[in-house]
Amino acid sequence: MRTRPTLAWEPTGGLPPASADLSGVVEAVRAGGVVVLSGAGLSTDSGIPDYRGEHGSLRRHTPMTYQEFVGGEPARRRYWARSQLGWRAMTRARPNAGHRAVTALGEAGLVTGVITQNVDGLQQSAGAAGVIELHGSLSRVVCLDCGDLSARSELDRRLREANPRFEEAAEEHRAARVNPDGDVELPEEAVRAFQVVACAACGLGVLKPDVVFFGENVPPERVEACGRLVAEAATLLVLGSSLTVMSGLRFVRQADRSGTPVLIINQGPTRGDRWAAERVDLPLGQALPTLVARTCS
Repeated sequence: MRTRPTLAWEPTGGLPPASADLSGVVEAVRAGGVVVLSGAGLSTDSGIPDYRGEHGSLRRHTPMTYQEFVGGEPARRRYWARSQLGWRAMTRARPNAGHRAVTALGEAGLVTGVITQNVDGLQQSAGAAGVIELHGSLSRVVCLDCGDLSARSELDRRLREANPRFEEAAEEHRAARVNPDGDVELPEEAVRAFQVVACAACGLGVLKPDVVFFGENVPPERVEACGRLVAEAATLLVLGSSLTVMSGLRFVRQADRSGTPVLIINQGPTRGDRWAAERVDLPLGQALPTLVARTCS
C-alpha cells in the first residue's frame, strides 16, 4: 500500500516558544555521538527553495506524486520536460556554510551520521562521509521495469538529442526558479512536443528519477539503515526540516521512545516540536557556523 502524500501540516500550539540560544545544542554536540537529520532548509542558502517555509515552493507549485507519474505518459512528459531545465539549475548549486558546518562537525568526530531528506547531493559535495539519502538522489535514474540504475547526466544527453530544439524554445524559462524536486514551471505549450526516452538497458522501460516522490514509500532497507543510526545516537539533531512527512518524523519519534534527546534548529515550528528537548529558531547559515566555532575551537 502506498502512503498518502502529506503536503501540509498545521501547528497545534501549546508548546513554549523556540529560543535563539544555541547553548543547549552546543553542550549536546560537544559530547559527540550526534546524528543529523537534515531537510530542505539546509539548502535554501544554495538557491534551492524549501517546500513549506515563508517562500516555500508549495505556495506556487504542486510537486509530482508517484501515482501521477506512473499513471500516464502526459505526466511523465511534463515532469521530464520541466526537469530538463531544472536539472541544469540543480547542477549549478553549490554547498553553503550550513553544509560545510555539518561536514566540519563530522570531521571533528562529533557527528557520527547524516540522514538527509534532500535529493540535491550538496551535503556529499561538501565532503560529508556516511550520508544516507533518505529520499534518494536526482543524480540517478531508475528503470521501473528492469530496475537498471543510470546517471542523470547520461539521460540529460539522450533527452537533448531527442529534443534538439526544446531548450531554445524554452529559453525564456531558463531562469525560472528551480523547485526542490528538480523541476521548473513551464506552460503546457512548452512541453507538449517533448519526447521522453525509454530505458537504454532494456529498451522499453519507464525511467523515473531515483527519488521518493510524494505518495511513494521509502525503501525498507533504507529506513532500517537510518533506524540503526538513530538507535546508536547520543543525540538526534534536526536541521532545516518541518518534519511534515512521516518519512523523517518517524526518526524523531524513534529517538523519543528510546530516550535519545532530540534537538531542532529550524525557522518556524515543526511537526516534531513536541518531542524536542531544545527548539532553536535561527537561520542555519548563521546557527551552524556558530555551532562549529563554539564546539570545535
